[in-house]
Amino acid sequence: MQAEMLENYLERICAWARGRTFFEEEAEELAQEIIYQAVAGLARLRDESRFEPWLWGVASNCAKAFRRRKGKERALFLYDVPENLLTEAEIPDENEELYGKLREKIAMLSCSYRDIIMLHYYDGLSTKEIADKLKLPEGTVTWRLSEARKRLGKECQDMEESALKPVEMRIDIYGSGEYGDRIPFPTEFIEDALAQNILWQCYEAAKDTEELAKTCGVPAYYVEDRVKDLLKRGALTETRKGRYRTDFVIWTDIHAEYCRENGEAALEPVRDEMMRAMQAFFERIREIPFDRAGRTDGELQYLCGAMAFDYIEREYGQMEYPPIPMNYDGFCWRYLGSRETTDDRIHMTRQVCCPLRDGVPYEHRVYWMKSLGFREMMKQDEIRACWSLLDPQASCEKEWMTQAVRKEFVKRNEDGSFSLAVPVFSRQQKAALDAAAKECFDPVAGRYAECVRQFVKGYRKLFPEHLQDDMKRVCRSLIFSFYEVAAKLAVKEGIMAEPNPEWICDVLIEG
Repeated sequence: MQAEMLENYLERICAWARGRTFFEEEAEELAQEIIYQAVAGLARLRDESRFEPWLWGVASNCAKAFRRRKGKERALFLYDVPENLLTEAEIPDENEELYGKLREKIAMLSCSYRDIIMLHYYDGLSTKEIADKLKLPEGTVTWRLSEARKRLGKECQDMEESALKPVEMRIDIYGSGEYGDRIPFPTEFIEDALAQNILWQCYEAAKDTEELAKTCGVPAYYVEDRVKDLLKRGALTETRKGRYRTDFVIWTDIHAEYCRENGEAALEPVRDEMMRAMQAFFERIREIPFDRAGRTDGELQYLCGAMAFDYIEREYGQMEYPPIPMNYDGFCWRYLGSRETTDDRIHMTRQVCCPLRDGVPYEHRVYWMKSLGFREMMKQDEIRACWSLLDPQASCEKEWMTQAVRKEFVKRNEDGSFSLAVPVFSRQQKAALDAAAKECFDPVAGRYAECVRQFVKGYRKLFPEHLQDDMKRVCRSLIFSFYEVAAKLAVKEGIMAEPNPEWICDVLIEG
């Protein structure tokens, strides 16, 4: 019986392993080790009801041992300096020879010195942060940094700000997936400074590893290793042999400039009708007896307005939306980066957690726009904790409720009881909100959506040609995101309150 239970988990074990390794070969090796150790230990498992937590415990222990072993192997491999690093062609840059010597000397340092130099100069970490990351005394880090500088000599003393200085970029995903403590969020694997620098350098034009080594300011073999991983993670694509291009959209200030100049003007043809529709809608939702969880009227306006524009996008968003391909972890999502220095781009964040198993009937939605507060969406166990307060028959473990309280999804009352801190719509109440949105917005929604499409015609020219599918997906959400523009106009008209950074727009909805 236990062997059959293990067989049912084989695919999940493989996916779990892929999420914790750099390459497919490593994922297969780790998965095989987990399965071997699980088979070897099955006889010692006496309580079959504890099979799943026991299995993931075995997997976690195998992963730790695997990372330690692979870390040592990589350290040995990286110690060698490839010949092409020693014979790089000169280019007409007065600093190139200096940086080349510096990269070569860094490559020849032992791992204990090299890692500290990279973390300090490239990731910009302080000695205390490096000590925490490497689990070393801060004094040891300070001494090794000093020794490494001495060994690097004059090149390190003459090093300018631009050498080894990474770009800063925020990366998120859109699409669907089931992530939590057992399966890390995909961006965790590409958020290091070197990965982000590579991705930025490859965004406008394809580059090879030698070009990346020069522009990123690190030895070529560091880049080669990281490029392989970024290819496996679906963040890079190989346009032709040895040349790489970033495979997702990165927002920049050119998008913000276009939105600043064209956003409100795009809605001018339907401005008055949209304002009347929003005012009528906000009056209607006062009649719906949903659980408001103590939120203010102004806060609930922004939440319900976002839900109404969800409806408009669903009914009137007839813009092409290419299907999202499946990724290495078995889920369908795409990365989305940002290097913006202003907040003028029209965008709203909309996240939804729909538990995929165990029959949990509620989903958690989080909306965010500029000038409002933001909170992360609930994980499945936190939704289960909230569900247990709505349905006494629903089970809830103590740790789930503790976590929900800590993240302020649930509040602990003075008498020791718990109550929800998130608004809740039952199935019937959500239907009533959609009906109100239909009645108030349908007369103008089609023309509103056409105004957004006209805006998109110019906007789409700002995206790289090879990312046209991504462009179509992110632009389709503009029919929803233009709620931000409509809300700004409604504030000017006195229909909505000024946004408050302490207001949170999130909701539990019965499915």
